[in-house]
Amino acid sequence: MDDVRTPVRAGAAALYGQVLVNEKWRGSAIAQGFQGKIKPIFEDGLGLVDFHLSNQTCVLYISETDMVVGNSYKRKLVRFRKATSLRGIVLVEKTRISEQYFQSVQKFVVLELGMTLLPVASQTEASQLLIQLVHEESKEHGHNPFRRKSRSNLAEPAVLAMVQQIPGVGKVKALALLQQFPSIHQLSNATTEELEVVVGRTIAQQIRTFFIQT
Repeated sequence: MDDVRTPVRAGAAALYGQVLVNEKWRGSAIAQGFQGKIKPIFEDGLGLVDFHLSNQTCVLYISETDMVVGNSYKRKLVRFRKATSLRGIVLVEKTRISEQYFQSVQKFVVLELGMTLLPVASQTEASQLLIQLVHEESKEHGHNPFRRKSRSNLAEPAVLAMVQQIPGVGKVKALALLQQFPSIHQLSNATTEELEVVVGRTIAQQIRTFFIQT
């Protein structure tokens, strides 16, 4: 199996407006959702990675079934984290069935591995999110040096989307938080008083509650 011999294929990259897709996703609802929006390039040598958005960012997918049947997904994520310094985004199917497992998955991915987690309700929703991320990646590599300079390296679309999952935190507050706490680890470990300076006491308490629950 590819993912046994080659956990992550070095140097894999998609052109802007394209996404490299692990061959196993051919014919899936995710791949079908790409039609007419972005161009999928199917390859069977991506190893543990499900989707490559750029030469720096890749996506791993945890399905409802993965969470229900056991912890093999954890081994996959740990192997990925050890094998590469690429920015990894983890899409997790949060459904009525998998919801009971979601908090433990979120804690493992975000707090233990330091990776970005984005919940999706289905493969169709995942496809829409991936299309958005591909377009955002393309924008980030545009020709506006001021826009690139003004944003933290960690204020990537996926990280922004993740921070916006916190109740009461919109895009503006998410950007402000990431300027002050440029990593998920720093944000999750910030005190209420430190957060309050950025977003006020009410939102600060909601942020602390969010990370404590996860």
